[in-house]
Amino acid sequence: MQSHISINNIYRQKEHNVIHLRDPPMDLTKSCLVISMSLAFTVQAETLTRDNGAPVGDNQNSITAGSNGSVLLQDVQLIQKLQRFARERIPERVVHARGTGVHGEFISSGDFGELTQAAPFAKKNKVTPVFVRFSTVVHSKGSPETLRDPRGFATRFYSEQGNWDLVGNNLPVFFIRDAIKFPDMVHSLKPSPVTNKQDPNRFFDFFSHEATATNMLTWVYTNLGTPSSYRKMDGWGVHAYKFINDENRVKYVKFHWVSQQGVEGLRPNEVTKIQGQNFNHLTDDLYSQIDQGNFPKWDLKVKVISPEDLNKFDYNPLDATKMWLDVPETKVGTMTLNRVPDNFFQETEQAAFAPSNLIPGIEPSEDRLLQGRIFSYADTQLYRLGANLSQLPINQAKANVANHNQEGAANFGNTRSDVNYQPSVNLDLAEDARYRSVNTPLSGTVQQAAIPKQDNFTQAGILYRSLSKQDRSDLITNLSGDLGKVRDSNVKHQMLSYFYQADKDFGERLTKAVNGDLSEVKKRIKS
Repeated sequence: MQSHISINNIYRQKEHNVIHLRDPPMDLTKSCLVISMSLAFTVQAETLTRDNGAPVGDNQNSITAGSNGSVLLQDVQLIQKLQRFARERIPERVVHARGTGVHGEFISSGDFGELTQAAPFAKKNKVTPVFVRFSTVVHSKGSPETLRDPRGFATRFYSEQGNWDLVGNNLPVFFIRDAIKFPDMVHSLKPSPVTNKQDPNRFFDFFSHEATATNMLTWVYTNLGTPSSYRKMDGWGVHAYKFINDENRVKYVKFHWVSQQGVEGLRPNEVTKIQGQNFNHLTDDLYSQIDQGNFPKWDLKVKVISPEDLNKFDYNPLDATKMWLDVPETKVGTMTLNRVPDNFFQETEQAAFAPSNLIPGIEPSEDRLLQGRIFSYADTQLYRLGANLSQLPINQAKANVANHNQEGAANFGNTRSDVNYQPSVNLDLAEDARYRSVNTPLSGTVQQAAIPKQDNFTQAGILYRSLSKQDRSDLITNLSGDLGKVRDSNVKHQMLSYFYQADKDFGERLTKAVNGDLSEVKKRIKS
């Protein structure tokens, strides 16, 4: 019997409508008069955009931490210009991990202009085309879909403001909170550079030094780490983002795709059975159901908090290893997946998702992991597909793209102008000040230090206690299967001490399952 894990057991909450509609527009006749008078006295220049079609607010100044502060990595326009300039010659291409892509549409459930100026949420029943790519995170392109792994849940919205990529997972948190540890984490999870085998001795060695991963490891080793179906898993944005409305008011938000099909994971005995029968079970299930007209749906929900409330939590809300457990969710729309790609390589494999693909009304938060992903994902895609990846049909914005990015490999544009710089008296192309980055107050000094209020264990314990009796037993079975292979007693007992601090029953049962020493586990816990 498949495991049914209800996210609602983890945090109980009521649906609260915290969104207010904007005031109705002025009289239509007056609106037209104002517009016609404005056009009579101004010449409308075509708006400068980024490669995803999003308008540029300022192409003359980098985003800095104050007037004398450092330039910020989140300055997508700066980074994109430098990346493109450095790649005007042909690079090598790298292979991406295994993935499954599907087309569909997103329909807004209301007018959320009070919250954000982002086009997909502009009015009730607004339809935005989407492309979703489900994937495995760690394992290789040809690996079985039954292997334990977080699952990528990347959604591209093809809006009239440009492409917005919401690049998340099927689990709500992540292993680390700082992007500087991302290469180390991935190296530990990937096969050994000597034996080419994935080895629990390697990744638990790494995680024994990273108590931050306790929450995510607990999630991964539940049965959600082996989904029964792509249709039956939720999606999470993981990171906090900023919603910006027309008045430049800022709210911090987290995104959650809630499956209308429910959430199911495979139990340990089912994984072995299905792997022997069909190691493409996730793709086969998704495609066959769509072919039969059973289109899967997800409701998109957001949690919203005000900037002034960031310091009112016992944890840091911008920490990617944490959920916002005590914040209500509001439904903002529904996504339906209804069309299988015509060609795997041209669409699914060449789809280049990146958190830097943002549109007006959505900005990155100060989440340290997200700040690193803004650079690394776009940079990876440029290396993999080349400087002109945005010209590929699957990546091409529906909005008009107007900039001077040209040359490089596989450019099939038809640029005729002699001007490939900005500003210029010979080209009517300018930025639009309405789309400047929002001002964010800062204090403190440039530093290299960990965040306060880390609390690495509480939420892992909440998750454990929320599971059913059967799901707890499966978690112990799944986790002990890998942790029991660790030869180094120091590494094993350090990991056990983390799970014990999350929940005593969790730690005791796991210690027994791997033949650990409970007294040694307790010794490692700091008072």
